[in-house]
Order: sequence, then structure tokens, then C-alpha cells
Amino acid sequence: MGLLDGKVAIVTGAAHGIGRGHALELAAQGATVVVNDLGGSVGGEGTSRAADGTVELIRTRGGTATADYEDVADFEGAGRMIAHAVDAHGRLDILVNNAGIVRDAMVFNMTEADWDSVIRVHLKGTFAPIHHAASYWRARHKAGERVAGRVINTTSGAGLSGNVGQANYTAAKAGIVGLTLTTSIELARIGVTVNCIAPGGATRISATVSGFPSAKEPEEYEGFDPMDPSLSPSTGL
Repeated sequence: MGLLDGKVAIVTGAAHGIGRGHALELAAQGATVVVNDLGGSVGGEGTSRAADGTVELIRTRGGTATADYEDVADFEGAGRMIAHAVDAHGRLDILVNNAGIVRDAMVFNMTEADWDSVIRVHLKGTFAPIHHAASYWRARHKAGERVAGRVINTTSGAGLSGNVGQANYTAAKAGIVGLTLTTSIELARIGVTVNCIAPGGATRISATVSGFPSAKEPEEYEGFDPMDPSLSPSTGL
């Protein structure tokens, strides 16, 4: 028996990195996972069916998952993603907002497009799914059902302390903290908790920063023992 047997979860930006790790662990705990990813580059360009890789990995391990390719920063697209989970699996219990991109530049070199794109994906791409998920849970609550929804948003250490060359990224990540604080108050009355985490890892985003290790997928670390003295920081964790 898993901790999440019978639950349905959405993870955004789950084709790679931290989002993929969330999806794998949720599935391992028994949840049915909607793996959302637009499939773009780390800078937000292009689309692909990259979510299929995570879905296939979950299925080969005995879990249940479906792919979703919506743009979470498109308001209507975010609504379709929530509807996808409910229509395909009958319910929604967990929303993990993880999708993000980077377009780093010093503030005096940063273009308007670089600012707008990063703010859009991180901040609007967190708000829009929350809005539609909250509307779904509120309707269930008003219908007399007992709601136990969970939202997990993603900030970062850079968003909490600042980082050179990332004015757009850090502003978005700090904004997610404020969004979390307010929505946690608003949604508590209907049985929904909203929390924010600041995970780290050797991801495609961190790999864009000079001196950071190259990106690895979460399954490459399975069996990793952080207490093993023979491992050096160059392993990527």
C-alpha cells in the first residue's frame, strides 16, 4: 500500500529534472500522475512530447501516468490541464507547480522579452493552474464533499536571496512565495493546503550557471548515498 493510493496528481514541467523526480516519487507512492510538460528548451523555445519519457518510465515501474502537453502559462491551457486530470482519472488531489525556464542576463542587458517570458512561465504558470484547481475544489466543497487538496509550489534559493544575472528568475520565484502565502490563507477554508519548497539538483536550469554540474535525471541518482565518503561534490549533488 502506498501513501497516495487512489490519489490523482498533476506535476508541471515533469519531463526532466526536479519535476520528473516529483512525478516518479508520487507514482511510487501509488498516485496516478498527469505528467505535464510543453517540451520546450531550457529557455522556453519550441515544443515536444518530452513528457512521454517520464510517463513511460512510470509505467515500466508499474505506475499509472498520462502525458499532458499544455502550456501552463496559457490561462485556458491550464484549465484544460486540470480538466484532463478530472476527466481522465475522475478527480484531482495534488497539484505540483514546477515548470520553469531561464533567460539569464545582467539587468542592464536584459531584454523586455527575456523578462516577460520568465515571469510568464514561472509566475503566471503557477497562478493559472492554481486558479483552475481551486475552482474545481471549491465546487466540490460547495457540493458538500470533503476536500483534501494539496498544492506544492516551487521557489528557489535564488528567489529568496537574489542572484547575479537573474533579475527575472529571482523576481518570479520571490513572487511565487507571496502567491503561496495568500492562496494558503484563501484555500484553507475549503480544505486545501498550499505550500512552497525550494529544492535543488543538477538540473537543466542549474547547468546553465557557470561552475554547476551537468544535468542528470533523477533516476540516475537512485541508490546514491549522500553519506558515502568516497563520493565527491563533483557527482552533482
